[in-house]
Amino acid sequence: MIYVLSDIHGQKRRFESIMKQINLQPEDTLYVLGDVIDRNPDGIKILRKLMAMPNVKMILGNHEYMMLDALYYEHKDYEFGWQLRQERRLALWYQNGGGITHYYLKHIKKTTRAEIFEYLSKLPLNEEVIVNGQRFILAHAAPAELFKVYRQFASYRTVESFALWHRFTGYEDHPCDGTIIFGHTGTYHYQDDNPMRIWRGKGLIGIDCGAAYPEGEDPWTGFRGCLACLRLDDMKEFYSEEQEVEDDDETEDQ
Repeated sequence: MIYVLSDIHGQKRRFESIMKQINLQPEDTLYVLGDVIDRNPDGIKILRKLMAMPNVKMILGNHEYMMLDALYYEHKDYEFGWQLRQERRLALWYQNGGGITHYYLKHIKKTTRAEIFEYLSKLPLNEEVIVNGQRFILAHAAPAELFKVYRQFASYRTVESFALWHRFTGYEDHPCDGTIIFGHTGTYHYQDDNPMRIWRGKGLIGIDCGAAYPEGEDPWTGFRGCLACLRLDDMKEFYSEEQEVEDDDETEDQ
């Protein structure tokens, strides 16, 4: 079986609820479309679990990219003002909920941080799978193959920025051969289901159902969030159950 989920955003309880429901087997594959971290406390814990699972394939999300950009990537801007630009990279990440992740990273071993950064730096922007003869393009925000098509309508300077930050309107006819499954943009942008549910458009499927939101109604949008997962073999939808899941008292490296 092939499963897809996205935008966990550190919500361990919701993540464990999904994993319990799908009961992932060794012959199954779980695709995670980025944004495992930020906004909630347990992003790095979840990420490390995913890294250790041989049947999990992850693609890069904009939140992982912001973390790498602030803490890992080397920047060749040696001229005056480098420090200010570095501070802006960190500030951008913090403005998007990265502070809680950074705090956690400071309290684990340097070797563990290095393993995390190296793993993330090698992640692809997209994945492609064929299920029951149908092509699915898995993306965090958008497929890189559409960059040249959309570049004329937006100010994306690189393929990476487009694939990580683009937001579909829900009305466009994309030229991809297949169905695009994406996260990044909450499905309340496309439909009024509350709590949020997976959205199915014309050649597009949005699966970010607002797991980053706290329990209860989001005060800004009025929508209730959850974590969603889609099984491509039969298109069955799974949603996190909003109930207490016993914590496992995991001991972290110090």
